[in-house]
Amino acid sequence: MTQEKPHRPTDGENDEFRRLRSEHQGYEQELETLRGTAPLSTDQQWRMSELKKLKLMAKDRMESIITGTVAPRRDEVPLRRRRRM
Repeated sequence: MTQEKPHRPTDGENDEFRRLRSEHQGYEQELETLRGTAPLSTDQQWRMSELKKLKLMAKDRMESIITGTVAPRRDEVPLRRRRRM
């Protein structure tokens, strides 16, 4: 018995998937830019942490579209608020 791969939506099939993929790529580009900066300031460290979370949420949502399961959208998951010192 062979296992079928889940159908991956193409750009024309799902606007949300296309948007999420674009966001995911943008987060990765910004992370790469920050990784090239040393040493990182406190704000840059915070931004890297936030980008990683956003990137993971986008990936989880894309996976849920592929598998047909329900995953929370980014606007449904509160992100940690940054504290001011």
